Amino acid sequence: MNSLKQSFKVFLLRVPLKEQVIFARHLAVMARSGMPLLDSLVLIKKQSRSKSMKKILEQVTLEVSNGQFLSASLEQFRRVFGDLFIDIIRVGEASGTLSENLNYLADELKKKQELRSKVVGAMIYPIIVLTATLGITGLLTIFIFPKIMPVFQSLNVDLPITTKILIAVSNILTNYGGWAVLAALILLAILWALLRVEKIRYYYDAVLLHSPIIGSVVHSVNLSNFCRTLGLTLKSGVQVVQAIDITASTLSNLVYRKELAVIGVDLAKGEAISKHLSKHSNVFPPLLAQMVEVGENTGNLSDTFLYLAEFYEGELNEFTKNMSTILEPILMVTMGIIVGFVAISIITPIYEVTQRFGR
Repeated sequence: MNSLKQSFKVFLLRVPLKEQVIFARHLAVMARSGMPLLDSLVLIKKQSRSKSMKKILEQVTLEVSNGQFLSASLEQFRRVFGDLFIDIIRVGEASGTLSENLNYLADELKKKQELRSKVVGAMIYPIIVLTATLGITGLLTIFIFPKIMPVFQSLNVDLPITTKILIAVSNILTNYGGWAVLAALILLAILWALLRVEKIRYYYDAVLLHSPIIGSVVHSVNLSNFCRTLGLTLKSGVQVVQAIDITASTLSNLVYRKELAVIGVDLAKGEAISKHLSKHSNVFPPLLAQMVEVGENTGNLSDTFLYLAEFYEGELNEFTKNMSTILEPILMVTMGIIVGFVAISIITPIYEVTQRFGR
């Protein structure tokens, strides 16, 4: 019962990526300065602004004071920090390079945070525009159109198909708006539940990879995370097969996860990473396979992956900067169609009535 209660408490904990970066960076500085680990953890706990982080550090501090390794103390919070965070600290403790590994980790987490911010920032503009358009259209359909609809119905004229469609939509939203919202929420819940099924989620991720515009973002984000995480783990002293497993766990796209799982199996058989990459050019670009092959031949694989991470991040930067330019015409056309449809639905019958009375 106590174990179940503890697991539930851990499930509720949320530590922002920014707090994880600060924790790793501060601990690295203190470790390099020679400050004892226990004192470092106590000091970081006092400075932390996150309630979840304070609770975690309270438990970790207690266990470290009883002689437990830091990585072992963090193990129970693996769901909060992830495999990468804990395994890199474990390797650093074993090899005596904890401060260096913590710095690598802080850099990786900061890059991940920046990458996420860029992607979210690029999506804000189209989301705001679409939301505003749908909101205004909804207000016109629900509140304004029903007030002038009796006028249309009282006139003995044949209404155009666009007006009939708008009347039907307005009636549904006015009379069954609550049910429509409930149906939409139920549909979203069903979709969310379906995406928890691994096979369905895999096909969903595969469709995303081949979608126009979004596919480029998904490719760049996953390739960047793949290269940076693998480069970091190798640089930190993690064995290559374990590094592949850790990297797979950090990727959100199941297509890439599956490919990395196969790479891990091939590596255990003695095959090179580049061989698998070159066979799957639809997921891994030819440049990636060629550069990795060079890294394998020169024994400089970690730096090669870190260079490739910078390259794909640069591509993503360029794409996100140009995204508003790419999406603006699409958004303008979409807005024009929606607003134009509503305008035609209202103006056309009025024009026909005025024409009739003018004869």
